[in-house]
Amino acid sequence: MTPESSKSDPYNGLSSTEPTLPSSVYWDTAEFERDMDAIWYRNWVMVCREADLAHPRAYRVFTLGTQQILVLRDDRGELRAFHNTCRHRGSQLCRETEGRLKARLLTCPYHAWSYSLRGDLVRVPSKSLPAGFDKADYPLYPVALSVWRGFVFINLADEPVGIPATTFDRESADLGNWPLEDLVTGHVLTKVMECNWKIFWENFNECLHCPGVHKHLSALVPIYGRGLMARHDDPEWALHADNDEPQFSGGLRKGAESWSEDGTALAHRFTGLSDRERAAGQNYAMNLPSMFIVGHVDYVRTVRLVPLGPEQTELTSEWLFLPEALSEATKGIDNIVAFGRTVLEEDAAICEVNQRGLRARPHRSGVLMPEEYDLHRFHDWVRDAHRRAAT
Repeated sequence: MTPESSKSDPYNGLSSTEPTLPSSVYWDTAEFERDMDAIWYRNWVMVCREADLAHPRAYRVFTLGTQQILVLRDDRGELRAFHNTCRHRGSQLCRETEGRLKARLLTCPYHAWSYSLRGDLVRVPSKSLPAGFDKADYPLYPVALSVWRGFVFINLADEPVGIPATTFDRESADLGNWPLEDLVTGHVLTKVMECNWKIFWENFNECLHCPGVHKHLSALVPIYGRGLMARHDDPEWALHADNDEPQFSGGLRKGAESWSEDGTALAHRFTGLSDRERAAGQNYAMNLPSMFIVGHVDYVRTVRLVPLGPEQTELTSEWLFLPEALSEATKGIDNIVAFGRTVLEEDAAICEVNQRGLRARPHRSGVLMPEEYDLHRFHDWVRDAHRRAAT
């Protein structure tokens, strides 16, 4: 996240100290429930890729807070989402987390009410129906679903705002030159972090921690090794305004081509990227609260978050490649995945360290340093979400 810079002074940093969110919002159960209601149940949340539900009758069940959401591909090939709840007496419909339906009906395992894959109630096994009972009045509870570039999003709000394409962070990279829809999964990492979901996003939005936490990443992206995300994070940026060395301008160290153990890229690369996109080394697109994407010259990495509790968050990361790239020697893929896993494991570990210190009784809130301007913007986003929910 990068703030809009003024024309007279493009320095990105905060000009005064700013308080963090109160420490209790990272561990208190009531605060967690407020987050779920104000943020997670009202925003677009990425749940999977279209390719995960490639065939008719394929389904997955996703848990978000107290809500279970059934996402399926109907017999006409359309994606749909419903609450995983029967209209009769509220029974769970699908008990497995994923699979393929054996029939073209969803049948409740309790009392056998059956629904079409479009959510219509079509069969009630009662011996007689009450006067005036109309099956059309009892469809499955629908959930808003939208697909962006091959990624499936759901929204639990009664009246969702926008669509995923319009809810990416305003400073996100435009990944239009990456063929996201055509990529295939080469590796998946799923990890439960012992930290609040906001702690992870705060870590994502600053690089003050990079020199001490990410030794290898800081060597690959030299500006990270200075504790900065971009050129204008340096208050003395003007002294190096004409210096295109990566420690000042960003990008990868000289000779490196991609995020991998040795900096090399796969032979199969994205041919449609601009010179600027290739030179950047990493191109981020973020859609709060659930996901971000990083585009490189030869692969894309996604990270998806799901809050499990006040102090626990599930992270799922996928490495996506061109189909022909996966036919290359395994060594090239391993070279990429090993580096990315190391970075994520380092982030997860330091987020857990952050979480463990927050319960100190005198620690009511922290303080932001100038380089943490994006944390301030993230905190404002959280505060605004709670204000909107309260009105």
